[in-house]
Amino acid sequence: MSRSSKKRFIWSAALVMALTLMLSACGQPKSGLVSGKVNVVTSFYPLYNFASEIGGDHVHVINLVPTGVEPHDWSPKSRDIKHMTDAELFVYLGAGFEGWVHDALDSMRKDAKVKVVEASRGIKLLEGGEEEHGHGEEEEHAHGKEESKAAHDHGSHDPHVWLSPLNAKQMAATIKDAFVEADAAHKQDYEANYKALADKLDALHAKYASQLATVSKKEIVVTHQSFAYLAKEYGLTQKAIMGLSPDAEPTSKEMKGILQFIKDNQVSYIFFEELVSDKMAKTLARDAGIETLVLNPIEGLTEEQLAQGEDYISQMEKNLNNLIKALK
Repeated sequence: MSRSSKKRFIWSAALVMALTLMLSACGQPKSGLVSGKVNVVTSFYPLYNFASEIGGDHVHVINLVPTGVEPHDWSPKSRDIKHMTDAELFVYLGAGFEGWVHDALDSMRKDAKVKVVEASRGIKLLEGGEEEHGHGEEEEHAHGKEESKAAHDHGSHDPHVWLSPLNAKQMAATIKDAFVEADAAHKQDYEANYKALADKLDALHAKYASQLATVSKKEIVVTHQSFAYLAKEYGLTQKAIMGLSPDAEPTSKEMKGILQFIKDNQVSYIFFEELVSDKMAKTLARDAGIETLVLNPIEGLTEEQLAQGEDYISQMEKNLNNLIKALK
Protein backbone atom coordinates (compact mmCIF):
# COMPACT_ATOMS: atom_id res chain seq x y z
CA MET A 1 0.00 0.00 0.00
CA SER A 2 1.38 3.41 -0.98
CA ARG A 3 1.90 6.15 1.60
CA SER A 4 -1.06 8.17 0.21
CA SER A 5 -3.32 5.08 0.17
CA LYS A 6 -2.29 4.26 3.73
CA LYS A 7 -3.09 7.83 4.81
CA ARG A 8 -6.53 7.68 3.15
CA PHE A 9 -7.19 4.34 4.90
CA ILE A 10 -6.28 5.76 8.32
CA TRP A 11 -8.50 8.82 7.80
CA SER A 12 -11.40 6.62 6.62
CA ALA A 13 -11.04 4.35 9.65
CA ALA A 14 -10.95 7.36 11.97
CA LEU A 15 -14.07 8.82 10.32
CA VAL A 16 -15.95 5.52 10.65
CA MET A 17 -14.96 5.30 14.31
CA ALA A 18 -16.06 8.89 14.96
CA LEU A 19 -19.42 8.33 13.27
CA THR A 20 -19.91 5.11 15.24
CA LEU A 21 -19.22 6.92 18.49
CA MET A 22 -21.59 9.75 17.56
CA LEU A 23 -24.39 7.35 16.65
CA SER A 24 -23.76 5.38 19.82
CA ALA A 25 -23.90 8.57 21.86
CA CYS A 26 -27.19 9.55 20.22
CA GLY A 27 -28.67 6.28 21.44
CA GLN A 28 -27.50 6.72 25.01
CA PRO A 29 -29.82 8.19 27.63
CA LYS A 30 -29.11 11.45 29.44
CA SER A 31 -27.20 11.76 32.72
CA GLY A 32 -25.64 8.29 32.59
CA LEU A 33 -29.05 6.64 32.92
CA VAL A 34 -29.86 3.37 31.17
CA SER A 35 -32.58 2.93 28.56
CA GLY A 36 -34.92 -0.02 28.94
CA LYS A 37 -34.69 0.00 32.73
CA VAL A 38 -36.35 1.91 35.56
CA ASN A 39 -33.76 4.53 36.50
CA VAL A 40 -33.63 5.12 40.23
CA VAL A 41 -31.59 7.71 42.13
CA THR A 42 -31.07 7.22 45.88
CA SER A 43 -29.83 9.74 48.43
CA PHE A 44 -27.50 7.47 50.43
CA TYR A 45 -26.22 3.90 50.78
CA PRO A 46 -28.94 1.88 52.61
CA LEU A 47 -31.55 3.09 50.13
CA TYR A 48 -29.22 2.21 47.25
CA ASN A 49 -28.73 -1.28 48.72
CA PHE A 50 -32.46 -1.92 49.24
CA ALA A 51 -33.42 -0.51 45.82
CA SER A 52 -30.81 -2.66 44.08
CA GLU A 53 -31.95 -5.81 45.91
CA ILE A 54 -35.63 -5.23 45.16
CA GLY A 55 -35.24 -3.95 41.60
CA GLY A 56 -32.84 -6.62 40.40
CA ASP A 57 -32.27 -6.64 36.66
CA HIS A 58 -35.20 -4.33 35.95
CA VAL A 59 -33.69 -1.21 37.52
CA HIS A 60 -30.59 0.92 37.22
CA VAL A 61 -29.72 2.54 40.55
CA ILE A 62 -27.47 5.57 41.02
CA ASN A 63 -26.40 6.49 44.55
CA LEU A 64 -25.77 10.21 44.93
CA VAL A 65 -23.30 10.17 47.84
CA PRO A 66 -19.91 8.85 46.65
CA THR A 67 -18.33 5.80 48.25
CA GLY A 68 -16.48 6.60 51.45
CA VAL A 69 -18.16 10.00 51.94
CA GLU A 70 -20.11 10.79 55.12
CA PRO A 71 -23.58 11.95 53.96
CA HIS A 72 -23.91 14.62 56.67
CA ASP A 73 -21.08 16.51 54.93
CA TRP A 74 -22.40 16.08 51.39
CA SER A 75 -24.56 18.28 49.17
CA PRO A 76 -25.56 17.75 45.52
CA LYS A 77 -23.85 19.28 42.50
CA SER A 78 -25.55 20.23 39.23
CA ARG A 79 -24.80 16.76 37.81
CA ASP A 80 -26.61 15.16 40.75
CA ILE A 81 -29.66 17.37 40.22
CA LYS A 82 -29.67 16.28 36.57
CA HIS A 83 -29.57 12.62 37.61
CA MET A 84 -32.54 13.22 39.90
CA THR A 85 -34.47 15.13 37.23
CA ASP A 86 -33.99 12.56 34.47
CA ALA A 87 -34.71 9.45 36.58
CA GLU A 88 -38.09 7.75 36.94
CA LEU A 89 -37.73 7.52 40.73
CA PHE A 90 -35.85 9.52 43.35
CA VAL A 91 -35.72 7.79 46.73
CA TYR A 92 -34.63 9.76 49.79
CA LEU A 93 -34.89 8.99 53.50
CA GLY A 94 -36.70 12.07 54.82
CA ALA A 95 -37.14 12.67 58.56
CA GLY A 96 -34.81 15.66 58.16
CA PHE A 97 -31.76 13.54 57.23
CA GLU A 98 -31.05 15.18 53.86
CA GLY A 99 -30.97 18.89 54.67
CA TRP A 100 -30.47 19.68 50.98
CA VAL A 101 -33.35 17.73 49.53
CA HIS A 102 -36.12 20.36 49.39
CA ASP A 103 -33.90 22.95 47.70
CA ALA A 104 -32.74 20.30 45.24
CA LEU A 105 -36.31 19.31 44.38
CA ASP A 106 -37.27 22.95 43.96
CA SER A 107 -34.39 23.45 41.51
CA MET A 108 -35.51 20.67 39.16
CA ARG A 109 -36.96 21.48 35.75
CA LYS A 110 -40.69 22.11 35.91
CA ASP A 111 -41.30 19.39 33.32
CA ALA A 112 -39.46 16.71 35.34
CA LYS A 113 -41.53 13.54 35.60
CA VAL A 114 -39.52 11.90 38.37
CA LYS A 115 -41.58 10.33 41.17
CA VAL A 116 -40.26 11.31 44.60
CA VAL A 117 -40.33 8.59 47.28
CA GLU A 118 -39.79 9.33 51.00
CA ALA A 119 -38.56 6.01 52.39
CA SER A 120 -39.18 6.82 56.08
CA ARG A 121 -42.86 7.58 55.43
CA GLY A 122 -45.06 5.84 58.02
CA ILE A 123 -42.26 5.07 60.48
CA LYS A 124 -42.77 6.34 64.01
CA LEU A 125 -39.96 8.81 64.60
CA LEU A 126 -38.12 9.44 67.86
CA GLU A 127 -37.59 12.97 69.06
CA GLY A 128 -34.19 14.41 68.14
CA GLY A 129 -31.73 15.29 70.88
CA GLU A 130 -33.03 12.65 73.28
CA GLU A 131 -31.10 9.66 74.57
CA GLU A 132 -33.10 6.47 74.12
CA HIS A 133 -33.43 4.00 76.99
CA GLY A 134 -34.69 0.61 76.01
CA HIS A 135 -35.05 -0.73 79.54
CA GLY A 136 -37.13 2.03 81.11
CA GLU A 137 -34.49 3.92 83.10
CA GLU A 138 -35.07 7.65 83.47
CA GLU A 139 -31.93 9.76 83.46
CA GLU A 140 -31.11 13.40 82.92
CA HIS A 141 -28.51 14.23 80.28
CA ALA A 142 -26.79 17.51 79.58
CA HIS A 143 -27.29 18.81 76.06
CA GLY A 144 -24.79 21.44 74.93
CA LYS A 145 -25.35 24.07 72.31
CA GLU A 146 -23.70 21.97 69.62
CA GLU A 147 -26.03 19.02 70.26
CA SER A 148 -29.05 21.29 70.18
CA LYS A 149 -27.86 22.75 66.89
CA ALA A 150 -27.37 19.24 65.46
CA ALA A 151 -30.89 18.25 66.43
CA HIS A 152 -32.20 21.44 64.85
CA ASP A 153 -30.25 20.79 61.63
CA HIS A 154 -31.90 17.38 61.36
CA GLY A 155 -35.33 18.76 62.22
CA SER A 156 -37.22 17.84 65.37
CA HIS A 157 -36.74 14.08 64.97
CA ASP A 158 -33.91 11.56 64.94
CA PRO A 159 -33.63 10.39 61.31
CA HIS A 160 -31.48 7.26 61.82
CA VAL A 161 -34.44 4.90 61.39
CA TRP A 162 -32.66 2.34 59.17
CA LEU A 163 -30.59 0.98 62.09
CA SER A 164 -33.63 -0.96 63.26
CA PRO A 165 -34.05 -4.00 60.94
CA LEU A 166 -37.82 -3.72 61.33
CA ASN A 167 -37.73 -0.11 60.16
CA ALA A 168 -35.45 -1.15 57.31
CA LYS A 169 -38.08 -3.71 56.29
CA GLN A 170 -40.76 -1.01 56.23
CA MET A 171 -38.51 1.25 54.14
CA ALA A 172 -37.92 -1.62 51.72
CA ALA A 173 -41.69 -2.12 51.40
CA THR A 174 -42.13 1.57 50.52
CA ILE A 175 -39.46 1.25 47.81
CA LYS A 176 -41.07 -1.93 46.48
CA ASP A 177 -44.47 -0.26 46.22
CA ALA A 178 -42.91 2.62 44.25
CA PHE A 179 -41.27 0.15 41.83
CA VAL A 180 -44.57 -1.66 41.29
CA GLU A 181 -46.32 1.63 40.58
CA ALA A 182 -43.63 2.74 38.14
CA ASP A 183 -43.26 -0.63 36.39
CA ALA A 184 -46.34 -2.80 36.94
CA ALA A 185 -45.22 -5.26 34.24
CA HIS A 186 -42.56 -6.61 36.61
CA LYS A 187 -44.64 -6.54 39.78
CA GLN A 188 -44.18 -10.25 40.43
CA ASP A 189 -40.38 -9.94 40.36
CA TYR A 190 -40.39 -6.90 42.65
CA GLU A 191 -42.66 -8.68 45.12
CA ALA A 192 -40.45 -11.79 45.11
CA ASN A 193 -37.24 -9.77 45.53
CA TYR A 194 -38.81 -7.76 48.34
CA LYS A 195 -39.90 -10.95 50.13
CA ALA A 196 -36.37 -12.34 49.93
CA LEU A 197 -34.98 -9.13 51.44
CA ALA A 198 -37.76 -8.93 54.06
CA ASP A 199 -37.03 -12.52 55.14
CA LYS A 200 -33.35 -11.62 55.64
CA LEU A 201 -34.31 -8.55 57.67
CA ASP A 202 -36.70 -10.60 59.82
CA ALA A 203 -33.91 -13.12 60.46
CA LEU A 204 -31.53 -10.27 61.34
CA HIS A 205 -34.06 -8.85 63.80
CA ALA A 206 -34.56 -12.26 65.42
CA LYS A 207 -30.79 -12.68 65.76
CA TYR A 208 -30.40 -9.27 67.40
CA ALA A 209 -33.31 -9.88 69.77
CA SER A 210 -32.17 -13.33 70.90
CA GLN A 211 -28.47 -12.54 71.30
CA LEU A 212 -28.82 -9.12 72.95
CA ALA A 213 -31.32 -10.56 75.43
CA THR A 214 -28.48 -12.63 76.92
CA VAL A 215 -25.91 -9.86 77.59
CA SER A 216 -25.24 -8.65 81.13
CA LYS A 217 -24.68 -4.99 80.23
CA LYS A 218 -27.06 -2.71 78.38
CA GLU A 219 -25.12 0.59 78.09
CA ILE A 220 -23.12 1.60 75.02
CA VAL A 221 -20.99 4.68 74.40
CA VAL A 222 -20.98 5.78 70.76
CA THR A 223 -19.29 8.55 68.81
CA HIS A 224 -22.40 9.73 66.97
CA GLN A 225 -25.94 9.69 68.32
CA SER A 226 -27.32 7.45 65.60
CA PHE A 227 -28.33 4.27 67.42
CA ALA A 228 -31.48 5.33 69.26
CA TYR A 229 -33.77 3.14 67.14
CA LEU A 230 -31.50 0.13 67.58
CA ALA A 231 -31.24 0.81 71.32
CA LYS A 232 -34.99 1.18 71.72
CA GLU A 233 -35.66 -2.03 69.76
CA TYR A 234 -33.27 -4.20 71.78
CA GLY A 235 -33.30 -2.74 75.27
CA LEU A 236 -30.03 -0.80 75.19
CA THR A 237 -29.03 2.68 76.35
CA GLN A 238 -26.79 4.77 74.12
CA LYS A 239 -24.57 7.54 75.44
CA ALA A 240 -23.25 9.67 72.58
CA ILE A 241 -20.01 11.67 72.58
CA MET A 242 -21.41 13.89 69.83
CA GLY A 243 -24.96 14.70 68.78
CA LEU A 244 -27.14 13.67 65.86
CA SER A 245 -24.55 15.20 63.55
CA PRO A 246 -21.12 13.48 63.75
CA ASP A 247 -19.26 16.81 63.84
CA ALA A 248 -21.09 18.22 66.91
CA GLU A 249 -18.29 18.63 69.46
CA PRO A 250 -19.09 17.91 73.14
CA THR A 251 -18.38 20.48 75.86
CA SER A 252 -15.84 19.78 78.62
CA LYS A 253 -18.76 19.28 81.03
CA GLU A 254 -20.29 16.69 78.71
CA MET A 255 -16.93 14.93 78.38
CA LYS A 256 -16.75 14.61 82.17
CA GLY A 257 -20.29 13.29 82.17
CA ILE A 258 -19.39 10.64 79.59
CA LEU A 259 -16.35 9.55 81.61
CA GLN A 260 -18.55 9.24 84.69
CA PHE A 261 -21.10 7.23 82.67
CA ILE A 262 -18.31 4.87 81.57
CA LYS A 263 -17.16 4.40 85.16
CA ASP A 264 -20.65 3.98 86.64
CA ASN A 265 -21.69 1.39 84.04
CA GLN A 266 -18.37 -0.44 83.72
CA VAL A 267 -18.26 0.24 79.99
CA SER A 268 -15.36 -1.62 78.34
CA TYR A 269 -15.45 -0.16 74.82
CA ILE A 270 -16.21 3.10 73.06
CA PHE A 271 -17.73 2.62 69.63
CA PHE A 272 -16.53 4.67 66.67
CA GLU A 273 -17.43 4.73 62.97
CA GLU A 274 -15.22 4.54 59.92
CA LEU A 275 -16.39 7.48 57.78
CA VAL A 276 -15.59 10.13 60.40
CA SER A 277 -12.50 10.80 62.51
CA ASP A 278 -11.97 8.41 65.42
CA LYS A 279 -9.78 10.93 67.27
CA MET A 280 -12.42 11.87 69.85
CA ALA A 281 -13.32 8.24 70.59
CA LYS A 282 -9.68 7.22 71.00
CA THR A 283 -8.90 10.20 73.22
CA LEU A 284 -11.85 9.43 75.49
CA ALA A 285 -11.01 5.72 75.55
CA ARG A 286 -7.43 6.50 76.53
CA ASP A 287 -8.61 8.80 79.31
CA ALA A 288 -10.99 6.11 80.57
CA GLY A 289 -8.46 3.30 80.22
CA ILE A 290 -10.67 1.27 77.87
CA GLU A 291 -10.67 0.17 74.21
CA THR A 292 -12.49 1.08 70.99
CA LEU A 293 -14.60 -0.96 68.58
CA VAL A 294 -16.46 -0.19 65.33
CA LEU A 295 -20.23 0.28 65.38
CA ASN A 296 -21.16 1.22 61.85
CA PRO A 297 -24.20 3.50 61.32
CA ILE A 298 -24.12 2.31 57.69
CA GLU A 299 -24.57 5.78 56.25
CA GLY A 300 -22.10 4.70 53.57
CA LEU A 301 -19.50 2.04 52.90
CA THR A 302 -15.79 2.32 52.12
CA GLU A 303 -14.29 1.23 48.79
CA GLU A 304 -12.74 -1.76 50.57
CA GLN A 305 -16.07 -2.84 52.05
CA LEU A 306 -17.79 -2.66 48.67
CA ALA A 307 -14.95 -4.60 47.03
CA GLN A 308 -15.42 -7.31 49.65
CA GLY A 309 -19.14 -7.59 48.84
CA GLU A 310 -20.32 -6.02 52.11
CA ASP A 311 -23.87 -4.67 52.36
CA TYR A 312 -26.43 -3.53 54.92
CA ILE A 313 -27.08 -7.04 56.25
CA SER A 314 -23.41 -8.02 56.61
CA GLN A 315 -22.54 -4.72 58.30
CA MET A 316 -25.44 -5.10 60.73
CA GLU A 317 -24.21 -8.62 61.55
CA LYS A 318 -20.72 -7.23 62.26
CA ASN A 319 -22.33 -4.56 64.45
CA LEU A 320 -24.11 -7.28 66.42
CA ASN A 321 -20.88 -9.23 66.94
CA ASN A 322 -19.16 -6.11 68.30
CA LEU A 323 -22.12 -5.28 70.54
CA ILE A 324 -22.01 -8.77 72.03
CA LYS A 325 -18.27 -8.41 72.62
CA ALA A 326 -18.71 -5.04 74.35
CA LEU A 327 -21.71 -6.01 76.47
CA LYS A 328 -20.50 -9.30 77.95
